[in-house]
Amino acid sequence: MLRPKIPTMPSPTGLITPPTVVDPTTVVQHHPTPAAAPTASTRPTIQLTPGTALALVGAGAAVVLVVGAVLVSMLLAVAVTGASVAVCAVVIRSLISSQHRR
Repeated sequence: MLRPKIPTMPSPTGLITPPTVVDPTTVVQHHPTPAAAPTASTRPTIQLTPGTALALVGAGAAVVLVVGAVLVSMLLAVAVTGASVAVCAVVIRSLISSQHRR
């Protein structure tokens, strides 16, 4: 059906410079030093007790509720704005049509 047209490469115009020749450089290989054995971490491990687990669940639920409330309020604001614009459009249309009748 539809075949794409492949553009042709135009011939260069103006001054053409020959490609520059790059001289090869010597390659120096470095032998990697063996890595040191991993040492035990000195950071304390986090202990998850039932109280902290409950606190994490409560904080997560609070975050979900707050984000949900923000999203719902934004949706409500858009809906109210749309309704008010629709009412304004109906009033303006009514005013314009009443002028044409006179």
